[in-house]
Amino acid sequence: MISDLTILDVVSLVAFVAVWTTYNTLFDGWLRRPNSINAKMIGIREMWMKRLLGRDNRIVDATLIGHSIRSATFFASTTILVIAGLIGALGAIERVHGTAVNLSTIFRTGSQPLFELKLLVLVTIFVYAFFKFTWAIRQFNYFSAIIGSAPDPGDEAGGGDLAHRMAQILSRAVWQLNAGIRAYYFALACLGWFIHPLFFMAMTVLMTMVLVRRQLHSFTAHGISDHLKALGGR
Repeated sequence: MISDLTILDVVSLVAFVAVWTTYNTLFDGWLRRPNSINAKMIGIREMWMKRLLGRDNRIVDATLIGHSIRSATFFASTTILVIAGLIGALGAIERVHGTAVNLSTIFRTGSQPLFELKLLVLVTIFVYAFFKFTWAIRQFNYFSAIIGSAPDPGDEAGGGDLAHRMAQILSRAVWQLNAGIRAYYFALACLGWFIHPLFFMAMTVLMTMVLVRRQLHSFTAHGISDHLKALGGR
């Protein structure tokens, strides 16, 4: 399988991993861009937590967390189906590869072992996404307990930086959900490898540009920034 890899295949795969890792670092990691949606949402969640601590009825807050749990659960279930489909394709690799060869005007399939490697990369991406979604579900459930244990308005235990800590915990759950959804974008880019390594690299760049634009320059990004300023945040 390794001997079937060309230099271009290796370069495109390494570039794919490097771009994905860099994006994660810049928008969810320790080098997070302060003007991105992900960074601004931390401030908005902190405002939310301050209001949560200031009211007795927190049913709306619990409902919003429940919505996030349902979203993560939906994606986790969908990802399992995708993984099952890909594993099924690996189990019938000869037939699947033969079908792809018949579409040779579209697909640069290469040898069967190389085709199998490409499917294995896709499986790896979706397994990664599944773990992200399930970890997000668990963190949202933990945060539900945090809401339930939040002190009543006026309680001394509610002072200090409790709202900040709660916002940080919630944000980490959301980042796991975001990482899983992002894996779908990069899986779409990986499909370009089945056509040509150069197309693989082009799709990687395109998906990254789409994600970066949404984080920094979309109408939603500007709207969130303006909303945070209106709430008194930065």
